[in-house]
Amino acid sequence: MSGATNRLANLTSQLTSSSPRERLLQKNPDDIVVTCALRTAFTKGGRGGFKDTHAGDLLVGIFQGIIKKSGIDPTLVDDISVGNVLSPGGGATEFRAATLVAGFPVRTCVKATNRQCSSGLQAIVDIASAISAGIIEIGIGAGVESMSLNYGPQAVSEFSELLNSVKKAKDCKVPMGVLSEEFAKKAVQSRQVQDEFSAKSYQKAEAAQKAGLFDEEIWPLEVNFEDPKTGETKRIVVKADDGVRPGMTVEALGKIKPAFAKDGTIHAGNASQISDGAAAVLLMKRSTAEKLGQTIIGKYVTAAVVGVDPLLMGIGPWASIPKVMNRLGINKDDVDIFEINEAFATQCMWCIRELWLDEEKVNPKGGAIAFGHPLGCTGARQVSTLLTELRRTGGKIGMTSMCVGTGMGMASLWVAE
Repeated sequence: MSGATNRLANLTSQLTSSSPRERLLQKNPDDIVVTCALRTAFTKGGRGGFKDTHAGDLLVGIFQGIIKKSGIDPTLVDDISVGNVLSPGGGATEFRAATLVAGFPVRTCVKATNRQCSSGLQAIVDIASAISAGIIEIGIGAGVESMSLNYGPQAVSEFSELLNSVKKAKDCKVPMGVLSEEFAKKAVQSRQVQDEFSAKSYQKAEAAQKAGLFDEEIWPLEVNFEDPKTGETKRIVVKADDGVRPGMTVEALGKIKPAFAKDGTIHAGNASQISDGAAAVLLMKRSTAEKLGQTIIGKYVTAAVVGVDPLLMGIGPWASIPKVMNRLGINKDDVDIFEINEAFATQCMWCIRELWLDEEKVNPKGGAIAFGHPLGCTGARQVSTLLTELRRTGGKIGMTSMCVGTGMGMASLWVAE
């Protein structure tokens, strides 16, 4: 059968399938597929295993992990897009250097991209789109953040008089913690309810960690670590998320002081952790993967980004998830797992409930409250976590989503194989 005839037969099969879900499960030569998806462990900002490790060094480690685990010839990788929020200069120079140290040739290009908390996902979507358009054949979408070394007031630029003169524009720089406090009041969400949601995240993450459910997605890294007590620098292997707190309960969370207002409800235990980490996803067309003998673990289907009021940035998933589902003609029951970033308990649980999602399908191994949110990395981490869990449980369709600072939301849909 000729290539054109084969594509026509596949198209006819898709159009006559009985449901949108079945159409998603169809396999076609031009599918954008994933042959490897890995992340580092996530560690506590300023205190954890990666506190002395630069973002570029984290990238070197995860890129080498992708090369080793997938068996891909690095000379075949055309382009790499790295999501990042905080690195000086946008990370562009540092990330180019990291690709060369990792073993990619000079012909492999790299760029840094910043769409706040969705940067890692945006990087992956950029690569997938470039492959689909025929611009490149093979690429890596990644994300990285060293919040230990780069997080702070210097990460936010001062607004000009012009930008400050328009209220909606000025609202873009209101701190997210302050926004979340106001949102909790408007949504009538008590601290008790937020703490209950957060305790479940910790408990799910602890159970998953003890059962080894993160092991497949985490690539261990050996790094330098300066002992804060002795000042001695030693080599350590970081292979597990160190933000997961064993035995976390609602009662324990209730003892933590509010972070943004004396009478507030948001604190360090019911908001995402400041963390360090990296993640990467190897993408190509199905036909390319089959030709190279690459193991296909899933496929990328589509993504959507939606703008919302800057003061309501936390509702981003509520706006972006339906856009993806409507585009594909599916509903929430067609999705087996939702990975929704837990920026704050208040916004995440509001989105879950307003979308009428089955809470058992959301973040089955816990989320950012339990193990961290390295800003530019999370979008790439979610893909690794999602595909690993779908394959483990026999699920097929999954979605990732997150709210985005300044007022946006992003979502993507994936199929596990």
